[in-house]
Amino acid sequence: MTTNSKAITLAPALTPEGSLSRYLAEIRKFPMLAKEEEYMLAKRFAEHGDPDAAQKLITSHLRLVAKIAMGYRGYGLPIGEVISEGNVGLMQAVKRFDPEKGFRLATYAMWWIRASIQEYILRSWSLVKIGTTAAQKKLFFNLRKLKGQIDAVEDGDLRPEQVEHIAKKLGVTNDDVISMNRRMAGQETSLNAPMRSDGDGGEWQDWLVDEDAVNPEQKLANEDEYEMRMSLLDQALATLNEREQHIITERRLKDNPATLEELSQVYGVSRERVRQIEVRAFEKLQKAMKRMAKEAQSQKAEAAGAEA
Repeated sequence: MTTNSKAITLAPALTPEGSLSRYLAEIRKFPMLAKEEEYMLAKRFAEHGDPDAAQKLITSHLRLVAKIAMGYRGYGLPIGEVISEGNVGLMQAVKRFDPEKGFRLATYAMWWIRASIQEYILRSWSLVKIGTTAAQKKLFFNLRKLKGQIDAVEDGDLRPEQVEHIAKKLGVTNDDVISMNRRMAGQETSLNAPMRSDGDGGEWQDWLVDEDAVNPEQKLANEDEYEMRMSLLDQALATLNEREQHIITERRLKDNPATLEELSQVYGVSRERVRQIEVRAFEKLQKAMKRMAKEAQSQKAEAAGAEA
């Protein structure tokens, strides 16, 4: 399969920056693609760089972007811009999609769409952010949901037991939870304010990290690792049958997972049967990813040895 380097763009009329309702009405006009049609279009674009094929793949998935973007309405950003960022992720997914791996574009694209939207939100929330580690990002995007689950909906500080519960749930420190809650509630204090009431721990500005100051080599390594994990997940998903892929995607890979009852109605089986399929598919997925990771490490070691 040849690598396509042509740029993919949306038609000027297809942007959510104007009337959102008109945009949503327009994208609903594009038909969903049958599996075989999607495969042929993806193959045409991958092998020949056919822009018309790419355009059809994109427009048929704009509704998916809009649906995912609507889940991020609570961050105070223009929804049109959120959708636009999601569309960028969709374009990246189409450029990298390999139709020979056996799964649908939507399964692959949703990862790129979410990643693009989340990076945009993190960039927009603050020019200087508390370290954007995986745990911090998880805290940022899950704090509201967890507060709702424990009825902590006020904008004030959380009670100590609520802080403890959220920190344990997300694998972060209590200070991380307090800090993020205040920032998201618009309660950011002066950067020169002390971290603790007794004066120990330094000032807030001592704990702030400018993302632009990250070592470029480390940033590149992180991006490479992320892409490698995404690739391994894609390959592992392809080892599952279509029903297993769908159930795993709906139950494990979405921000708002489907219930066993919902999936039991889709497939006409009991909830227990859906649960059994999910568990078995997840075990297969884990084994496949571990095997592929070992193979990748082995190939990397062989390549390093050959260079030496």
